[in-house]
Amino acid sequence: MRKTVSGKATERQHEVELLARFTTPMPSVEARKAAGKALRAKVPHEQHAEYRPAPKRADPVAILEEQAKTRLPALVPIRYARMLASPFAFLRGSAAVMAADLAQTPVTGLTVQAGGDMHVANFGFFASAERHLVFGINDFDETLPGAWEWDLKRLAASAVVAGRFLGADKVLCEDAARAAVRSYRKRMREYAEMGNLAVWYSRLDEQSVLAALPPEPRMGAERIMAKAKAQGHMQVLAKMAELVDDRQRIVEDRPLIVRETHTPDGRPIGAVLAETFERYVASLPEERRTLFARYRVVDVARKVVGVGSVGTRCWVILMSGNGSDDPLFLQYKEAQPSVLAPYSKTPRWDCEGRRVVVGQRLIQGAPDIFLGWGIQKSGIHFYMRQLRDMKGGVEFDPNQVRVRNIPEYCKLCGWALALAHAKSGDPALIAGYLGKSDGMDEAVARFAAAYAGQTDRDYDALVKAAKSKRVPVAKVS
Repeated sequence: MRKTVSGKATERQHEVELLARFTTPMPSVEARKAAGKALRAKVPHEQHAEYRPAPKRADPVAILEEQAKTRLPALVPIRYARMLASPFAFLRGSAAVMAADLAQTPVTGLTVQAGGDMHVANFGFFASAERHLVFGINDFDETLPGAWEWDLKRLAASAVVAGRFLGADKVLCEDAARAAVRSYRKRMREYAEMGNLAVWYSRLDEQSVLAALPPEPRMGAERIMAKAKAQGHMQVLAKMAELVDDRQRIVEDRPLIVRETHTPDGRPIGAVLAETFERYVASLPEERRTLFARYRVVDVARKVVGVGSVGTRCWVILMSGNGSDDPLFLQYKEAQPSVLAPYSKTPRWDCEGRRVVVGQRLIQGAPDIFLGWGIQKSGIHFYMRQLRDMKGGVEFDPNQVRVRNIPEYCKLCGWALALAHAKSGDPALIAGYLGKSDGMDEAVARFAAAYAGQTDRDYDALVKAAKSKRVPVAKVS
């Protein structure tokens, strides 16, 4: 069919707009910093210090109950049990609650690929494709374009809540929050001056991390790195599987690790796995499909993971390649809409698993080579990744952590968050807004202390709901 005159004009206009997009000079770093600085008139740093519950703030337990409606009923009591362990555990599992609160706080309007759940336990070491350890964000279930302030404030608040849980006093907790923000601010200024490719290829490798730490925390980091390097697939095989009739089988640990023959909706696991792999493999790049095709499934088990993720569908798949000493562990995770979705202006993704993978590839810098996604016939969205491949991080155990080192760890988290935001947003605009002074550091530290109090109150509300039998709680060790 021949195009109409109107159609040709529209096409020409589109070409002109595309040409302008790629030929119009970008404003200079200094101009963008100045534009960011100008935003302080609209949203002064001091405004970020405030936290006041909204007059009609939603019941935090009701938010959790709403999430539970889309989760496996048998696993929901485990989620509540894990969240009841401490206020810090509650914070980790209640990203949806804090997202609703953060949506009411001041923002500059500058957007990044937000993590959505940036608490201190969602950072750690992992292997790059070149098999080098790097430090960064390691949980992307909630990632979505959003305000950079949301991630920074959740990170700072988690520093205070975690510090209290570990036994730190008020001064040290606020120092930790302040350290995270200061590190974010200073690193963002560095990224603002770097070329786009230089930022894209940047990473917090072993040498960078060790060089940034004082002697005592450096020794702790070296121990964590050594443990992470030992977490290869052979080591995971030794921990998670046993030899039965000359074949490796994943060891059950009910109700947390369970081998099942059928899914909750009654479908045979084998049929579901075949369908899942078909969709997953289609999402992989051609060269990864070739590599993946060399592996065969050995065993599958359902596994409960994390705190906030408990109740979503999660499976561990043991595969074997070139002999029994060439195992590959994959983790299948259900992907539900991000907790940021109700407050983001971005269109909804056709596949939530793809959202997670694209977000991870954008901001992690060294993502897993087996990241992939799909939608099952049942309508469940999912993504897949390697399980425990050279992964490691701080164990938030009061008996193991040296509390005085918390601020140094939070500096690393702030650095990693700055890099993630610099990759996905405009570091010059954000750096210009943050400035050189400690105004933002102090403001967000004050917010963090105030929100830690809100977390305590929300935790108490969940404790009350458990005692009254409003929410079911499992007895798990």
